[in-house]
Formats: sequence, structure tokens, C-alpha cells
Amino acid sequence: MTRAILITGASSGIGAATARALAAPDAAIALHARKNRAGADKVAQVVRDAGGKALVVEGDLAKPGTARRLIEETAAAFGRLDVVVSNAGFADRRPVDQLDRAAWDDSLSAMTSAFFELAHAAKPWLVKAGAAGRLVGVSSFVAHAYARGLPMFPASAAAKAGIEAFARAMAVDLAPWGATANCVAPGLIEKDADAHAALSRDRMVEMSKLVPIGRYGKTAEVAAVIAFLCSPGAGYVTGQTIHVNGGLTL
Repeated sequence: MTRAILITGASSGIGAATARALAAPDAAIALHARKNRAGADKVAQVVRDAGGKALVVEGDLAKPGTARRLIEETAAAFGRLDVVVSNAGFADRRPVDQLDRAAWDDSLSAMTSAFFELAHAAKPWLVKAGAAGRLVGVSSFVAHAYARGLPMFPASAAAKAGIEAFARAMAVDLAPWGATANCVAPGLIEKDADAHAALSRDRMVEMSKLVPIGRYGKTAEVAAVIAFLCSPGAGYVTGQTIHVNGGLTL
């Protein structure tokens, strides 16, 4: 039986790695892009090369209604929706005294509110999927670690923490049908070679010394955990935030 999957922010990074991890002959994957359509098209080809079906969907998740439209387009194309991975987001490094209401709203709209809309619109499909239903939100270490020389992302931290809280609410809401809701919180993860990095290379080297394992993580390592949470083997895991950070928050 084919599983229908929607991954937001799938043009690059963790989203693209997740698509590669889930690509299979029995997978139909909708790949969301906000601007990078070319990147999403490349990932779609990887999915097709693995024998699966692929669809590229576009839109700015910060705008009300976009998330619902993505759910509707995915379900219309595949006739079902079993898995939603909410990965799209961005990092805002502005400290508290430089944040204004507009910047605060940008982070919450693009991440927390988008996750709420995705979950709300997907719920009927996840209920229909029953024990195969999966909702996964991608959070971040910034919602948990605020010391030891780590970079501060106040607005992003609040937005990601909101995703984790609502995922727990969704876990309770979906539980009667056997569907699950969880989060994955990546730590310091390597960017794609052509991607914008919030930190300089020297700063990244310095930061890696704070990680007990001693290095940045790889997108494939985060994607592997997301793929597990989407799998049948994770049917008894719900309402959890799984940290993939090399021990950064120990």
C-alpha cells in the first residue's frame, strides 16, 4: 500500500534528507518549497529514481491558508495523506533588545502557526490513516539550550517551543485512532554547501567544541530519526521530542 507523505521545507537540508530517507516504491511524497523550486524538483527526481511518486507544492507558510492548501493539494494528488513532516522554518539571531513585534510575528507565523494549520487540516486524513498516521514537527536545540556560549535565537526558540507544545496536544488528540504526533529537535547540523549559514565557519568550529561528540551533525542523521518516527515501528512513540544533537543539551 502506498503511503502519502507531505514534507515542508523539502528543497534542501533536513527536509530534502528526509525525502531521501523516505523515498521508496511505496511512497508518494509531496515536497514543499517556498522559493527554491529548482531544489525541490531535484529532490523530486531522487524520489522518482527510488521508484516513488513525487509532487512539488509551493507557498509561503507564513501566510494564513497556505498550510491548508498544501494539505488539500497533497490529498487531492494522492487520494490520501498518511504522514506530515513540518520542517520549514528559519533562524532569527536577533537578541531580545533588537526584536520588534514584526520580527516576533514572522517567526511564529512561519513556524508555530504554520504547524497548527498543517496539523488542523491534516487531522481528518491522519484519523483515516489510523495507526499509520504520523505527524512530525521539526523543532530545534535553541528551544532548550541557553547557556555555555551557545548562540541565542529568542524568536526562533519561542516558535519551536510552540511546535513542541502543540505536537503534544495533537498526540493526545490523535491517540484514539492510533495515529501519533512527535517532534525531532536537531542540534548543530551541517548546512548544504550552497545554503546560507547563520554562523561563520570559524564560529561553527568553535561551537563544535561544545558538542560532546565533537562535531556537527549531518542532515541524514536527523532524517533517519524522522523516518523512524514515521515508520510502523514507532507506533507506540507519541507526544515526544527526540533530540538529535550529539549530546549538546546534556
